[in-house]
Amino acid sequence: MKKLLLISLLLTGCAASVPVRMSFPQAPEPLLETSKELIPLEADKKKLSDLLDNANANYTEYHELQEKHKAWIEWYNTQRKIFEGVK
Repeated sequence: MKKLLLISLLLTGCAASVPVRMSFPQAPEPLLETSKELIPLEADKKKLSDLLDNANANYTEYHELQEKHKAWIEWYNTQRKIFEGVK
């Protein structure tokens, strides 16, 4: 009799469902930072070619970093929406 009561209690306890709420992980701070500052032109460089080289390097670096950053933020937000939509 005791065994039957113990088994029924154990089975009843296992049948109860407990909702599990998982939270979406926060992104690490370095990935949410903006791109680094542009390289200023040195004071002793006064040629037009130096100015163009500097502008070209800054333009390229900035836009590459900006696009990577935008793509990562978009991916992260999409993954968060998918995660929150699944329940």
